Amino acid sequence: MPSAENAPVQLGVTNRPDQACFASLVSQDYVNGTDQEEIRTGVEQCIQKFLDVARQTECFFLQKRLQLAVQKPEQVIKEDVSELKNELQRKEALIQKHLSKLRHWQQVLEDINVQPKKSADLAQGPLAYLEQASANIPAPLKQT
Repeated sequence: MPSAENAPVQLGVTNRPDQACFASLVSQDYVNGTDQEEIRTGVEQCIQKFLDVARQTECFFLQKRLQLAVQKPEQVIKEDVSELKNELQRKEALIQKHLSKLRHWQQVLEDINVQPKKSADLAQGPLAYLEQASANIPAPLKQT
């Protein structure tokens, strides 16, 4: 495994293929090229190089992570605990959001259930409404 002081050098080496890959994609050869198959082959080669460099970079960081786990296991545990706390906070916030929505919809349902009871007490139809409205009006006094 490479030592910690070699890390910047190794990362610098892995950057060079990236730069070459991007440089070849933006070069004038692709702009002026007329053969679509040649362009496609070149792009596929660049993509393959890029993926290879990405795998190497991932392997480098996994090796560093393994070294850290061996040399400082308490650091890994602290990071895990921190991640778990963050996840708990995120889930708690999500639960509160859902509870708020639940309360809102429960209130909407209660309001809907109360309204039909009021209208069920009243007879249905326009004539029934007029009868109920006129029932509240006192009868006129007869003059004698």
